[in-house]
Amino acid sequence: MAERRGPTRQRSFLRGCIYFDNRRLAIDCLVRDVSPAGARLIFSGAVNIPDVVDLYIAHKKETLRAHVQWRHGDEAGVAFAKDRQAPGPAPALDRALAERVQKLESEIVALRKMLKRLQNEIAADTGEAAFAS
Repeated sequence: MAERRGPTRQRSFLRGCIYFDNRRLAIDCLVRDVSPAGARLIFSGAVNIPDVVDLYIAHKKETLRAHVQWRHGDEAGVAFAKDRQAPGPAPALDRALAERVQKLESEIVALRKMLKRLQNEIAADTGEAAFAS
């Protein structure tokens, strides 16, 4: 069988992570047999990933847009897009996400205060019940 890919791939053992669905979903992977044109990815189990993903290679601190060429069990072969670099999140998305995180953190603080108050009320009621009997 003739080799279909162009550049020769170098064996690698790099930690990676693929992002998809506008970076809402992520799956860790192992990057193997990497070249400037693509790579072979190994996952911890069989996964269902879309045809286009962003591959983050931690060692290189690089995120690349990749097109899935083949899938087989817990492995997938990807070809890097011509421009290679994956687009970053839109500034509006970053701002909206930051606002949402801030709101959720405020709600967590309020819920913790409420929980503490309820625990104190229960402890006080339990103490009064012990004296009443």
